[in-house]
Amino acid sequence: MIRPRIGIDTSVLVRLITGEPPDAFARCVERLNDLAVSGAEIFASNQVIGEAYIAVQHHYHVSESDARSEISKALTSGLVAPLNGNDVIAALEVSDGPGLFDRLIAEDYTRAGLEVLTLDRKMAALPDVQRL
Repeated sequence: MIRPRIGIDTSVLVRLITGEPPDAFARCVERLNDLAVSGAEIFASNQVIGEAYIAVQHHYHVSESDARSEISKALTSGLVAPLNGNDVIAALEVSDGPGLFDRLIAEDYTRAGLEVLTLDRKMAALPDVQRL
């Protein structure tokens, strides 16, 4: 039997991060748990992670470091996993140098076997990223 693979959108990850509103959070967790118990694998893409990172800062006034920490907690909770694996968790744990978006962009391209070019000095410091 093939396990269903499911991708969540930004609204689901934001709900998991914030727990707001509580009733919607409870329904979200319950539904995701039901899917997981039935054997589904549930993932968040780099785009969803990046959007959630910005959304919780803007709409919920969460600091950058707290946003990273809460996203990491959600993605290591066993309920939802990063689509691109542990490299994403590692990117969330770094607070200096290139920003989270730069790290997610580079990770996506590298995973696809592409060379990464940038004009940004900080991003060019990442492995496999070249500055034009």
